[in-house]
Amino acid sequence: MSSHPSQIAADAAVDRLPVTLPRLAEMKRLGDPIVMVTAYDFPSARAAEAAGVDIVLVGDSGAMTVLGYPSTVGVQLDEMIMLARAVRRGLHTPLLVGDLPLGSYEISDEQAISSALRFVKQAGCDAVKLEGGGPASCARARAIVGAGIPVMGHVGLTPQTATALGGYRAQGRSAAAAARVAAEALALQEAGCFSIVFEAIPSQVAELLMARLEIAVIGIGAGAAPDGQVLVFHDLLGIREGLGARFVKRYADLQDEMTAGVAAYADDVRTRRYPQPEHGYAIDAAELSELRERLR
Repeated sequence: MSSHPSQIAADAAVDRLPVTLPRLAEMKRLGDPIVMVTAYDFPSARAAEAAGVDIVLVGDSGAMTVLGYPSTVGVQLDEMIMLARAVRRGLHTPLLVGDLPLGSYEISDEQAISSALRFVKQAGCDAVKLEGGGPASCARARAIVGAGIPVMGHVGLTPQTATALGGYRAQGRSAAAAARVAAEALALQEAGCFSIVFEAIPSQVAELLMARLEIAVIGIGAGAAPDGQVLVFHDLLGIREGLGARFVKRYADLQDEMTAGVAAYADDVRTRRYPQPEHGYAIDAAELSELRERLR
């Protein structure tokens, strides 16, 4: 007796207990790698669930991967809530984190709490993520945590403010810049964040900072030292044009396969090879005869 690999994975996921904050802390203590991936809809959530990942982030990268924006700047909170609700329907065990988009938390603590509450109440998220470790971001993180909602921080390359950082480039490549990343990470930890994302910082810098952080660190372009890793769903599966960032490892090339599949379908339609009789439905001969009489 044999089963499809995806079915085996799905059956295994059913037996897993939900990932909680204490579980993540335990994984860090034990040195068990934490697997995090982004998802933006029901199918990607089901794939993450079946694969047994630990954390799913409804990232504002969905602005580009599924909504067609040129960057993450333009996506609205309502759109992020819509994506998160779809992901929630497909998840049972991973911790679900909603990414607060630009403009949804910077103005005041009240705005930040209100936006975070929407992710929890309307989309069923377990936590939220915000970018930056400056005084404003730390204040917002502290306020959201104070309202009872777990917060994941994000330092290094922060796409929402990439323009101020000089573009999409690695951060912390000088002693002063690395010290600034360290200060921000420690400030976010002090503000009550349960985890921090290190994005696009030198591997050696990340390794030095790990000894100073008690909370789980998730890396993306930060080497192997962090407690876990995250990649964008569309990057790791090749559902995009171009190669992506240096830190991306592709595990499939689905964009090419999707294009080839749609092209083959279009060709079959144009050459009348599709549909064939086996793709249609039949009607009893007597019923067809009666129909002809009625149509007269």
